[in-house]
Amino acid sequence: MAENSDQQNFSEDGKAEFTELDWITLKSDINSATLEVQETAGAKFNRKFKENPFVPIGCGLTAAALCYGLYSFSKGNTRTSQVMMRYRVAAQGFTVLALMFGIVKSMK
Repeated sequence: MAENSDQQNFSEDGKAEFTELDWITLKSDINSATLEVQETAGAKFNRKFKENPFVPIGCGLTAAALCYGLYSFSKGNTRTSQVMMRYRVAAQGFTVLALMFGIVKSMK
């Protein structure tokens, strides 16, 4: 008895066996579904920023304090460099607290 390649075959234990053409169809369905779900980096950043805006702000403050502190250190202004490193630690603490707040907020 000839079987149609478009239909699933069932083995003795009742599990479906797919033919080669079924796998091609399944693969194209999966690829088309994943293409619809993917988002760009800008869209992802905007979505994450709307969910918890304090995390990127804290990251920006941390980076700014670090860069200015390193710049001051390279120019020999050790007092400003030390103050900026303290600001950097404070900004990192703010960022960690913002992350924790976001996790608690998403759990509720």
